[in-house]
Order: sequence, then structure tokens, then C-alpha cells
Amino acid sequence: MNWQPSATLAALRARAELLARIRGFFAGRNVLEVETPLLCSSGVTDPAIEALMVDRGDSLPAPRYLQTSPEYAMKRLLAAGSGPIYQLAKAFRDGEAGSRHNPEFSLLEWYRPGLDHHQLMAEVAALVIHCLGPRPVEYHAYRELFSAELGLDPLTASLDQLQQRARASLDVGALSGDRDMWLDLLMSHLVEPALADRGLCFVYDYPASQAALSRVEEKDGQLVAQRFELYVDGLEIANGYCELTDAGEQRRRFLADNERRRRRGQPQRPLDERLLAALAAGMPACSGVALGVDRLLMLADGQTDIRQVLAFDWQRC
Repeated sequence: MNWQPSATLAALRARAELLARIRGFFAGRNVLEVETPLLCSSGVTDPAIEALMVDRGDSLPAPRYLQTSPEYAMKRLLAAGSGPIYQLAKAFRDGEAGSRHNPEFSLLEWYRPGLDHHQLMAEVAALVIHCLGPRPVEYHAYRELFSAELGLDPLTASLDQLQQRARASLDVGALSGDRDMWLDLLMSHLVEPALADRGLCFVYDYPASQAALSRVEEKDGQLVAQRFELYVDGLEIANGYCELTDAGEQRRRFLADNERRRRRGQPQRPLDERLLAALAAGMPACSGVALGVDRLLMLADGQTDIRQVLAFDWQRC
């Protein structure tokens, strides 16, 4: 049995230094650090994310979900008048393990009332540069990036066109799926590699079908999500939104997620009624972002495998 840590002591010290830098960054901007529960009564409905569960116990009358992010609880704090907040938290996702994934990972999440997603991108860039040092920063609309790299309009291309473009460059075998699956495949296998040597690259205005918990707006005759992702040296490390505050629309999206789960044979998840009540009570207009701390540390420490920055990866616990 291998009891040794997967990270070196130098990597553990680098983690401590990174956490101190992050806390110093937010202290200088008067953003409040908060802590919310890891055990939740409701799991996320997103079909692409599976929560880990804790069974009943003496103090648990029903199973609980280990949080996949602190988003729902932090939004309840925002609705209660917290103002700008951030959290360094453990998060858990089932079925995610590899050189860039561990089922238990560290997440930095923060919310900025009064900022749109473009203003938040600027703050994300400032934080990353504060932690990693100077790097060039680029901003690309999702549609423009696909057009430049693949000669394809991702907002108007048909399912058949997306499949043909993927099959022309990738060995996908008998793979099948909806438009979003093919868009994700093209993004991860053909577009992302083109960002590898370009420093910080923000990609924004995702297809409306990938809005998740973000607002949607019309641009150039097409609906797009007010959402962004950040790639640093080709590694995706952050996902941000101009946050949806409409409780009715959020409920509709949760129900639509569960319907997709039903069609795919996945278990449906209970809706987070406390979040919906908080939205109905009035959450301020804001933007928020989740950033992978372990991946940020990989970049800071020059590592290529997440296990090299974890004290104990999931196979050593």
C-alpha cells in the first residue's frame, strides 16, 4: 500500500503560497470570504455533472449530495444582502478522474454585484496575473473563434455540418449526440489546442443552449449566453456567468435539465427550492465565476498532472 503523498513538499508549499496570494487579492478589494456547507439536500440538475452522495446516518434523515460547487448557497447569501463574496471550497464530482480531474478538488468561486461578465473577466485576468505573473490576455467571442479556427458558424451550423466537420479531423467512430455534444467535441479537440501558446484567452458569448445559470441576450440575430470560460496556456481553468436572477426561468431550466436526464437514463435530481426562493426574494444583478485552484497551481508550479499538486489524489485516500 502506497501511503506517500502524491505531491512533493515543494508543491504543498506552493499551494499554501497560492492560497495566501488569492486571499490577499480579495482582501485588497474588500471582498468577503465566506464558507458554506459541503452537504446539500439537492444535487445539480445539469446532465453533464454527477454529484457524489452521502447515505443516511444517525443525523441524516435522508441522503445528502456533496456539493459540486458552492454556487447555490452563495447565491442565497447574495440574496440575503452579503455584497461581494468569495469562497475557497472543496467540490466533488463523480466520474471525473485523470490528468486534469480528481473527484475531489479545490474551487475558488466569487460573485460581484453590479458587474457584468465583461467587467468580471477583467478581474479574473487581474487575479490570474497576480498569481502567475504577467501574461498576454486575449478576448474572443465563441462564434468568431469557431469561424477563425474551423471555418464554421457554431450558432447556425446544422447537426449534420457539425458532425461532418468533426469526422473530417477526428476519429469519432460511431459516436452520436446532439448539437451541444458535437460543439463541445470540436471545442475540446480542435479549438482548445489552438489556444495553447496565447497566454490568457477568454471565450465568451456561448450558444444559448449552453447558458446553464447565465442570462441570455440577442446578438446579431442569434441568442447567446452571457457566459465565459478562461483558458491559460490552453488549459481551461474558469467558467463565469452574468447570473440569471429570474426564479421562474431558473425553475424552467432545472426542469428541462431533468427531462434531458430522463431521456438519457440518468437519475433526476430534486430542485433546490431554497435557491429558487432566494431568487424570487430578489438576488442582486451580478456576475460570478468558478476557478479551479488545482489547475491554477499546476500552471504556477509547471506541472502537467493534477496528482502532482494534490497531497493525496483519489487513489491514495
